[in-house]
Amino acid sequence: MIFNEDSRVKIPSILHLIQLGYIYLSLKDNSWDESTNIFRGIFDKQIQKINPGLLDNDVQKVFDDVSLLLENEDLGRAFYKRLIDQSGTKLIDFENFDNNSFHVVTELTYQKDDESFRPDIILLINGMPLVFIEVKKPNNRNGVKDEHNRMQRRFQNIKFRKFINITQLMVFSNNMKYSDEDTQMLEGAFYSTTNYKKPIFNFFREEETFDLEKLLQPISDETETFVLKDTNLLSIKTNKEYQSNKNPKTATNSITTSIFQRERLKFILRYAFAYVEEEKGLEKHVMRYPQLFATKAIENKLENDVKKGIIWHTQGSGKTALAFFNVKHLTDYYQKKNIIPKFYFIVDRLDLLTQAAREFNARGLVVHKVNSREEFSKDIKSTEVIHNSSGKAEITVVNIQKFKDDPDVIKNNDYNLSVQRIFFLDEVHRSYNPKGSFLANLELADKHSIKIGLTGTPLLGSEYNSRSLFGDYIHKYYYNLSIKDGYTLRLIREEIETNYKLVLQEALESIKVLQGNIEKKKLFADHRFVEPMLDYIVKDMEQARISMNDNSIGGMVVCDSSEQAKMMYEIFQNTYTEQTNAVLDQAAEPSASYGDKNRTESKVKTAQVILHDIGTKQDRRDWVSDFKAGKLDLLFVYNMLLTGFDAKRLKKLYIGRKIKSHNLLQTLTRVNRTYKMHKYGYVVDFADIQKEFDKTNQDYFNELQSELGDEMQHYTNLFKTPQEIQEEIEEIKDILFRFDTDNATIFGDQISEINDRTEIRKIAKALNNSKDLYNLIRLSGNFELLEKLDFRKLTILSRLTNDRLGLINTRIALENNVETDNILNTALEDVIFAFTKVKEEEMILADELKNTLGRTREMLAGNFDQKDPIFVSLKEELERLFKKKNLSEVSKEDMEANIKALNAIYDKAKKLERENQLLRAKYDYDAKYARIHKRLMETDPLTDTERKLFEALKGLKDAIDTEILQNSKLLENESYVEKMVMRLVVNQFKREHKIDVTARDVKRINSIIVKEYMNEYNGNVA
Repeated sequence: MIFNEDSRVKIPSILHLIQLGYIYLSLKDNSWDESTNIFRGIFDKQIQKINPGLLDNDVQKVFDDVSLLLENEDLGRAFYKRLIDQSGTKLIDFENFDNNSFHVVTELTYQKDDESFRPDIILLINGMPLVFIEVKKPNNRNGVKDEHNRMQRRFQNIKFRKFINITQLMVFSNNMKYSDEDTQMLEGAFYSTTNYKKPIFNFFREEETFDLEKLLQPISDETETFVLKDTNLLSIKTNKEYQSNKNPKTATNSITTSIFQRERLKFILRYAFAYVEEEKGLEKHVMRYPQLFATKAIENKLENDVKKGIIWHTQGSGKTALAFFNVKHLTDYYQKKNIIPKFYFIVDRLDLLTQAAREFNARGLVVHKVNSREEFSKDIKSTEVIHNSSGKAEITVVNIQKFKDDPDVIKNNDYNLSVQRIFFLDEVHRSYNPKGSFLANLELADKHSIKIGLTGTPLLGSEYNSRSLFGDYIHKYYYNLSIKDGYTLRLIREEIETNYKLVLQEALESIKVLQGNIEKKKLFADHRFVEPMLDYIVKDMEQARISMNDNSIGGMVVCDSSEQAKMMYEIFQNTYTEQTNAVLDQAAEPSASYGDKNRTESKVKTAQVILHDIGTKQDRRDWVSDFKAGKLDLLFVYNMLLTGFDAKRLKKLYIGRKIKSHNLLQTLTRVNRTYKMHKYGYVVDFADIQKEFDKTNQDYFNELQSELGDEMQHYTNLFKTPQEIQEEIEEIKDILFRFDTDNATIFGDQISEINDRTEIRKIAKALNNSKDLYNLIRLSGNFELLEKLDFRKLTILSRLTNDRLGLINTRIALENNVETDNILNTALEDVIFAFTKVKEEEMILADELKNTLGRTREMLAGNFDQKDPIFVSLKEELERLFKKKNLSEVSKEDMEANIKALNAIYDKAKKLERENQLLRAKYDYDAKYARIHKRLMETDPLTDTERKLFEALKGLKDAIDTEILQNSKLLENESYVEKMVMRLVVNQFKREHKIDVTARDVKRINSIIVKEYMNEYNGNVA
């Protein structure tokens, strides 16, 4: 049985939303403003309801203001601010959330000019379309991936700005459980907010237990029948698969319960969004689910009068963002109690103060900085909650580095009970010694204050630990889940190659011979040692870019001393910058080959040293920003940036000195942030940290075991094990054994003889994984494989194999006469352009061709009548266009001709779609009867006008639907359906509408109608 996403996912989800309190609206009986998709009747009524005394003219002004805000090129920031504002005319009543209206509609068209899309399910709050849900049938991986790509194109389309700006939440689901093997978020139900570039999908793992019997309202048979009739799916009512998918615990229904039940939706709309000024522009972030549950856990502790505790969220999970979300949430929480909260964020280093301030500023908070005991003493005694005159939300960031050991105690006996101080203490695994003065100062400064410790690596030990200082855990989020959720990467430690170890050892010996027993710090900072070390780093970084097929990744070198860092920077400037200029001069000439070009682009060209005594504070801030933005290839550091520094593109960390205990784990996780499609972060070990590394981990695991018992298991995935690496290496070696991997031409010839898609997929997977192989081999010590494979060719071999796979897929789709839906669901623009050869100056033209092909394919794929002769001819025209040429050889002239031909197909397909939709609307949007109508008009029309046929078919539709309503199980017996429809056809055509039909005509009508109903009931594609 073929599962249809409408009947198997969409309708059950709509019914589940009705059980959650949403009212189903039929688009047939309603109207809306097409520029915003706001349902004006509902909007106007609700605005007056939640703002008593508002006149009709006032409501019109509110709508006009909203419509104008949605025009902004600000990702909906101004509209969102207006949406949650409770001080003036409200758009949503958050104080009495049930006072709002909640509706669900399906297939609402979002249209501007000739561009449009139709989400499967849309949720209206007070008539505003704030949420939409896209569903796919299970195991339809391409469907989900294509949906990702479609949404990305829609987000980038300026015509859809108003729709993107008004949308707050989106859910994408193929109704499957999450898979631990799925790294691309293709299986399951995911949530996201909007973005002008690319949506960021998030897992949602519910942590609370719901009483579904209390939460879900029973749904009446009348309501269910109304939804099925309105969506023209009455026939599926008794279908077993449909009944099964009404289960509230399916993936789609579960995430719907988690996010869209009223209390949770109220919380998310008001507190779960942040507009963030990133290096590359404005982004909109939504709370990750661990941040949401941590925020709720904090509130729960406060309700139970617990005033301190620890949030243990693994590194990279967004603890600064969590503090920001809680500033929003706790401000309202305390204001309801007529208490004004005052927020502090405590750090223990100046660079962390700067970074925290930057993160909070980027999210719109006003930041007040405190960097001395005197400032802190003054601030803690002040009854003022904010320091800015604008009244904006504020947080005070305090650096305790310079005064944490000051013996003086800050005393504040003048407690202001209307002010609640809330301290977020960052990284509470370090620097908070109970024997020091800072904790005492903090306690005595305000005994009523709330202290929330944030950590990714709790300080465990017998003398004192995080929990004894700050209380029990409020919420925990471990590394294993963070990896599964795609927020952090696993780590791989690489030893430096043996030949380089010998070079460095010889350098050390020569320095000792010349200078005798000199201080170790000077020894490692000598240019004769630094030079070969830097040579290795630069070559390794360049090779990593080639192996990973990503020239945007950056590296950071943790030097043995500040002197070594300065020497490394000096040598880099004198040696590699000049070399880069020479390479750039040569690069003006045509590239000799793809490999040569790739090596040139992978060159390490720029670097910067980050030390407290180099440059001004602003210089250092600018250099860090430049690195994050990809303007610098390498950073040389000593103590700075080892903790709290987040740069997603940092994927190679070079450790040049030993780092102790939890500081080591902190440093290593600088490279665990997700970036593009990378699977690992890499740590290159110059300092032989393995012993300390193993000791730290063993101690950490032992203490976790004694402290937390079974919770130790949550850290088992922190590092990739040698056994796992060895297994991957052996598998790839076996798969590539029979092929010539030294000669790309021969390799290309060998795989060109393979026509089996399964076999070529296996090879492609191995070569795609081998982008990480170079690093894995060095880690495992399996160096003999380096002699058998030229890793500089791996990218080329991978590309050749993907070309072959793409060509096989395209041939299957376009040449083997497979079903139409497979042809149109194949993302031709992705397959073709994976191996289209174009020159640099033709890239714009290629992009235009790709976009034109994409919209043409989507226009045809969206057609509900794919047996229409016009549709068939257009599809064949699309096939001919790409059958006549070798797809791997597309010239500029071919592209221009193809764009013209595609535009002609698109225009015809668009005209056909418009005509189809007009006819479908006549039959109450029932696609079945639009298809039946067209089939009966195509050959031997039964009537002299379409109107007469419509009147007969409309009467027949009402009669058949009435029979199904009275006995929905009749569709289980096809022979009975045939007899019933035959009787109704004769009655409607001959008796009611006086159409002279023969027995042959009746049989023909009967066959077409029965086939449509049985296809619908069985979930078959029409």
